[in-house]
Amino acid sequence: MTSTVGLVERLTREIVDTIRTENLQPGQTLPSAKVLAARFEVTVPTVREALRRLEATGSVELKHGSGTYVREAINRRILDNPHYVPVDLAAAIELLDARIAVEPGIAELAATVQAADAVASMESALDNALQVETAVPAGHFHVELARASGNRALHEMLVSLLAIHSRTQQAARTSYDRLRDHDEHADILDAIRRGDGFEASHRTRKHLEAIKAAVLADWTDDTDLANSTVQADAADQAGDADTAEGSQR
Repeated sequence: MTSTVGLVERLTREIVDTIRTENLQPGQTLPSAKVLAARFEVTVPTVREALRRLEATGSVELKHGSGTYVREAINRRILDNPHYVPVDLAAAIELLDARIAVEPGIAELAATVQAADAVASMESALDNALQVETAVPAGHFHVELARASGNRALHEMLVSLLAIHSRTQQAARTSYDRLRDHDEHADILDAIRRGDGFEASHRTRKHLEAIKAAVLADWTDDTDLANSTVQADAADQAGDADTAEGSQR
């Protein structure tokens, strides 16, 4: 006899398979719990338990009276645990060092590929970042840059890295001048448009190293860290709300 836990686990996988085989995109709705229960020959409470498991990973969102919506995290291989990663100077520097090691190479690849749609996405991310500061999740331009590399593994890796360290990324972002950030992104995009991989790589490294220097200078005491953490939480909540509305990036 199949245990309840085993049944819920199996059903959870089958619902994910349904999302993928039916090519449901973030923002689209799943069939109702009643329809899913009939399809998989289980009870409605079992379906709801499976959906709650998926909601806990951010893969779907349950809206009372509206339905169950697919979310962007359905495509992530690694998911954030907001209760584990600390927001402190050491975490911020580790994150930036990891990005410095990886992203210059990504920028060089993007300049080689020069995909028109990917360049357009970077342009859009660049423009939106100046319109409303909290409307675009931190790192959005860099995610589009990774997409422009044409390497799915690199794109998924950066998305996962920024997702895991989302609160640290948001806190570090508060240390860096918004206009300077925008101008340096524009410089990176210019090199990519020209197909200059060496310069795109160089500018990306300089940009991330400048952010690291700003973080080191800004997070000089516990007060600065506490303020950055509070701002990160507020920005993260705004970003989550925007992601749910916009993708449902």
